[in-house]
Parts: sequence; structure tokens; C-alpha cells
Amino acid sequence: MKLVVVSAGLSVPSSTRLLADRLAAATAERTPAEVQVVELRDLAVEIAHTFTNGFPGRDLAAAFDAVAAADGLIAVTPVFSASYSGLFKSFFDALSVTDENALAGKPVLIGATGGTARHSLVLDHALRPLFAYLKAVVVPTGVYAASEDWGAEGLDGRIERAAAELATLTGGLSGAPEPAGKPADDAFEVVPFEERLAALRPTG
Repeated sequence: MKLVVVSAGLSVPSSTRLLADRLAAATAERTPAEVQVVELRDLAVEIAHTFTNGFPGRDLAAAFDAVAAADGLIAVTPVFSASYSGLFKSFFDALSVTDENALAGKPVLIGATGGTARHSLVLDHALRPLFAYLKAVVVPTGVYAASEDWGAEGLDGRIERAAAELATLTGGLSGAPEPAGKPADDAFEVVPFEERLAALRPTG
């Protein structure tokens, strides 16, 4: 499985990158995965030029190709003004302009970091709608890490639960389908509706 991690952290070291790495490691523990990290900080200039030039630069195009080819995606952003960062949004805006179906049907684990737990709703109010619009399949558990969460109880559990969901979803979507005409072992017997109605009619 190819797992791509998109990190929108700006500082070095970055708590956003740290959360992204922990999510990737927890996912890779559950399913064999080749992990590739895309640092948006390094692509900021090319992202800006994409909107003025109309096409991505070499490194940004490679990042787009990696995301489009991934079996699963982990996307983590710092919180600015109660939402995702402008760099994070610009990357996915540019991606959708280049290929509007790049994330269609792709399993995505969302994460965010911030200075206070009051911004934890960013996962459901901003990130989840964004990826739903891009036709991605967002795992049920998103992971938000405030400053006080590092080293505290609860964060590890959320990371493990979200990683398990992503591993399960990528495995389910990437599994080979049953050959045509070959029913699954536990397939239900199909009874025509007319037969069901006939069985309900009185006999006498």
C-alpha cells in the first residue's frame, strides 16, 4: 500500500509534522505501507505560482502525482483563525484544478494541531466538508492535538483508533473484487419478490 502524508506545518520542528508522523507510523503498524511525506512548506512558492501561471512546477506536480496515486492519504494542518491554513487549502485547491477527481473515493485521515482545545471542531466544521467536496472518503475519527495534549492521556488512543480505521478502509477499498459470476461464500439467497408475495396469499 502507498500512503501519502500531507503536512502543512510551517515551523521546524513542527507539531503538525509530529502528529502526521505519528499517524503514519500507527497506520503502517497495521498494514504494510510505503510512506511518502509531502511538506507543503517546501512547496509554498510553487503553489502560489500555480494560480498565476496555470500549471504546477516540477516538485508540486510530483506531489500531485503522489497524492493521486496513493491508496490512502493523511492530511494534517495547523489551525489559523479557527480553520485550516491558507497553504493547506491552496494545495488542495491547486490539486483539484489540475485533477478534479484526484481524491475521488480515496480514504483520508484528517488531523489538525492548535494552541487550544477550543479549536477541535475544525475537524468537523472545516476539514471534513472540504474532503467530502473533493469526493474523498474520510475516516470516522479525526485527530486534533492541542498544546496540552502532547504527553497527556487520550491522544495516543485517538491516533490508534484513527490509524486502525484508515488501515481497514484502505484494505477494503484496495482489495480485489470477486470475479464476475462468482458469489461470495456468505452471499444471501435472492428470492424474487413475486414468490414472496405468493407465499403471503391465503390458501383457502
